[in-house]
Amino acid sequence: MTPTIRITTLLLLASLVSGTTLAQSGGQGIFNIYNDTTNNIVIGFYTNDGSGWSDNWLDSDLDPGEAASAQFLAAQGSCDQTFQVGWLGEGGSEVFDEPISIDICAASNVYLEDNEIYFD
Repeated sequence: MTPTIRITTLLLLASLVSGTTLAQSGGQGIFNIYNDTTNNIVIGFYTNDGSGWSDNWLDSDLDPGEAASAQFLAAQGSCDQTFQVGWLGEGGSEVFDEPISIDICAASNVYLEDNEIYFD
Protein backbone atom coordinates (compact mmCIF):
# COMPACT_ATOMS: atom_id res chain seq x y z
CA MET A 1 0.00 0.00 0.00
CA THR A 2 1.46 3.34 -1.03
CA PRO A 3 1.02 5.83 1.82
CA THR A 4 -0.86 9.05 1.30
CA ILE A 5 1.27 12.12 1.91
CA ARG A 6 1.09 15.86 2.22
CA ILE A 7 3.90 18.19 1.17
CA THR A 8 4.32 21.87 1.84
CA THR A 9 7.02 23.98 0.22
CA LEU A 10 9.00 26.27 2.50
CA LEU A 11 11.44 28.98 1.46
CA LEU A 12 14.61 28.70 3.49
CA LEU A 13 15.94 32.20 3.93
CA ALA A 14 19.40 32.66 5.38
CA SER A 15 18.04 34.34 8.50
CA LEU A 16 15.51 31.57 9.07
CA VAL A 17 18.06 28.79 8.66
CA SER A 18 20.59 30.41 10.97
CA GLY A 19 18.07 31.01 13.75
CA THR A 20 15.66 28.10 13.51
CA THR A 21 15.60 24.50 12.34
CA LEU A 22 12.60 22.77 10.85
CA ALA A 23 10.75 20.26 13.00
CA GLN A 24 12.25 16.81 12.64
CA SER A 25 10.12 13.81 13.50
CA GLY A 26 10.61 11.01 11.00
CA GLY A 27 9.12 8.60 13.52
CA GLN A 28 5.84 10.55 13.32
CA GLY A 29 5.80 10.36 9.52
CA ILE A 30 7.19 13.88 9.02
CA PHE A 31 10.41 14.58 7.15
CA ASN A 32 12.00 17.44 5.21
CA ILE A 33 13.44 17.49 1.68
CA TYR A 34 16.23 20.04 1.09
CA ASN A 35 17.42 21.17 -2.33
CA ASP A 36 21.02 21.93 -1.43
CA THR A 37 22.17 22.17 -5.05
CA THR A 38 23.78 25.17 -6.69
CA ASN A 39 21.75 25.41 -9.89
CA ASN A 40 19.38 22.43 -10.12
CA ILE A 41 15.60 22.55 -9.73
CA VAL A 42 13.76 19.58 -8.21
CA ILE A 43 10.50 18.95 -10.07
CA GLY A 44 9.66 15.48 -8.77
CA PHE A 45 9.96 13.31 -5.67
CA TYR A 46 8.59 9.76 -5.94
CA THR A 47 8.46 6.74 -3.61
CA ASN A 48 7.94 3.04 -4.16
CA ASP A 49 7.10 0.59 -1.37
CA GLY A 50 7.22 -2.38 -3.74
CA SER A 51 3.77 -1.82 -5.21
CA GLY A 52 4.79 0.76 -7.83
CA TRP A 53 5.88 4.37 -8.03
CA SER A 54 3.82 7.05 -6.29
CA ASP A 55 2.57 10.20 -7.91
CA ASN A 56 4.84 13.21 -7.58
CA TRP A 57 4.84 14.30 -3.92
CA LEU A 58 5.72 17.90 -4.76
CA ASP A 59 3.00 20.42 -5.47
CA SER A 60 5.59 22.95 -6.69
CA ASP A 61 9.21 22.91 -7.82
CA LEU A 62 12.06 23.24 -5.34
CA ASP A 63 14.61 25.82 -6.44
CA PRO A 64 18.15 25.71 -5.00
CA GLY A 65 18.01 26.63 -1.30
CA GLU A 66 14.37 25.68 -0.87
CA ALA A 67 12.90 22.84 1.18
CA ALA A 68 9.65 20.94 1.49
CA SER A 69 8.10 19.26 4.50
CA ALA A 70 6.36 15.93 3.86
CA GLN A 71 4.10 13.81 6.03
CA PHE A 72 2.63 10.35 5.64
CA LEU A 73 -1.08 10.53 6.33
CA ALA A 74 -1.87 6.83 6.05
CA ALA A 75 -2.38 4.95 9.31
CA GLN A 76 -0.33 2.09 7.95
CA GLY A 77 2.19 1.56 5.20
CA SER A 78 5.68 0.28 4.66
CA CYS A 79 8.53 2.29 6.16
CA ASP A 80 10.92 0.65 3.69
CA GLN A 81 10.70 2.80 0.59
CA THR A 82 12.71 3.51 -2.50
CA PHE A 83 12.72 7.12 -3.58
CA GLN A 84 13.72 8.82 -6.79
CA VAL A 85 14.24 12.50 -7.55
CA GLY A 86 13.31 14.21 -10.81
CA TRP A 87 15.34 17.25 -11.86
CA LEU A 88 14.41 19.91 -14.42
CA GLY A 89 16.22 19.08 -17.66
CA GLU A 90 16.68 20.91 -20.92
CA GLY A 91 13.47 21.84 -22.67
CA GLY A 92 11.43 21.19 -19.51
CA SER A 93 12.12 17.44 -19.43
CA GLU A 94 12.47 15.48 -16.19
CA VAL A 95 15.84 13.84 -15.54
CA PHE A 96 15.82 11.10 -12.89
CA ASP A 97 18.51 10.19 -10.35
CA GLU A 98 19.10 6.55 -9.51
CA PRO A 99 16.55 5.21 -6.98
CA ILE A 100 17.72 5.15 -3.33
CA SER A 101 16.46 2.91 -0.49
CA ILE A 102 15.28 4.64 2.68
CA ASP A 103 13.52 3.85 5.95
CA ILE A 104 11.14 6.79 5.60
CA CYS A 105 9.86 6.35 9.18
CA ALA A 106 13.36 6.84 10.61
CA ALA A 107 14.42 9.66 8.27
CA SER A 108 13.93 13.24 9.35
CA ASN A 109 15.78 14.93 6.50
CA VAL A 110 16.55 14.13 2.87
CA TYR A 111 19.36 16.24 1.37
CA LEU A 112 19.63 16.68 -2.39
CA GLU A 113 23.08 17.96 -3.38
CA ASP A 114 24.78 18.44 -6.75
CA ASN A 115 26.55 15.07 -6.70
CA GLU A 116 25.05 13.29 -3.71
CA ILE A 117 21.71 12.45 -2.11
CA TYR A 118 21.60 11.36 1.52
CA PHE A 119 19.31 11.30 4.54
CA ASP A 120 19.41 11.21 8.34
